[in-house]
Amino acid sequence: MRAPACRPEDRGQSTVELALLLPVVLVVILTVVQVGLLGRDVVLVTHAAREAARAAAVDPSPGAARRAALASSSLRSDRLSVSVTGRTGASGRVRVTLAYRVPLRVPLVGSLLGDRTVHASATMRIEDPG
Repeated sequence: MRAPACRPEDRGQSTVELALLLPVVLVVILTVVQVGLLGRDVVLVTHAAREAARAAAVDPSPGAARRAALASSSLRSDRLSVSVTGRTGASGRVRVTLAYRVPLRVPLVGSLLGDRTVHASATMRIEDPG
């Protein structure tokens, strides 16, 4: 049994449909990739905040939290800001808040949205160093 022959007016229809839909499909795929990369950066910043809070809980020096946040992840130091609050005396809690400017680097989608800032914070009990 033979397939029916296509009519002359139907020639090239699938090519035109592909040409019309391919940019839309490409933008959707690039957006999914960008959201995945942004999600990865959120996890990295959250982990860095936990590590920075741990360092601030055991080390009272001002730069301990920042050094721990940078050492525990692949975050860039020029895009990271760290604030430590609540360190009073030998007991209590310390809270570390991180803000990281995430570059959106996927072509087309990243240039449309610009950079985003991800925030994370962690609180830990201050430990006696002695």
